[in-house]
Amino acid sequence: MNLTLEKRQLCDIQGRLFELSRKNGYDSPFFIKSFMNSKTAASLDDIYDRLQWAGEEYILEELNEEVGGLKKAGILYPQEVLYWAGYTYRYWHYYTKESSREIYQAADSETMKECWLGFHTFDVEMAIDDLKEIFRQKNLL
Repeated sequence: MNLTLEKRQLCDIQGRLFELSRKNGYDSPFFIKSFMNSKTAASLDDIYDRLQWAGEEYILEELNEEVGGLKKAGILYPQEVLYWAGYTYRYWHYYTKESSREIYQAADSETMKECWLGFHTFDVEMAIDDLKEIFRQKNLL
């Protein structure tokens, strides 16, 4: 699948948004869960929403306001893990048309953190296919 430049840029913005959560000291699992289940993420899932081009700082402010304050401290994932998770989640939406909320149900923050080491060097579509397979197998047990 060839993403348009605009869609690749949105993947990058979301990756930078996830990195920015760490720079601001937000608990990574709480941030990811809050974001992926938020109206803010649903806006990014839309075909076109003004928020898509607002930049990561503004998106983070919107999310912080929506959830009534993101939790500081707690667990901070490495910057590389956060960027990869954010980028991969957005790409996943374009690749499968699943919503951010559905994607998070298949691969939560812990799954993304655990899989980063083995998957971050994969082609992103291969990583998504493998994440979906892990979810499928968990649900067979």
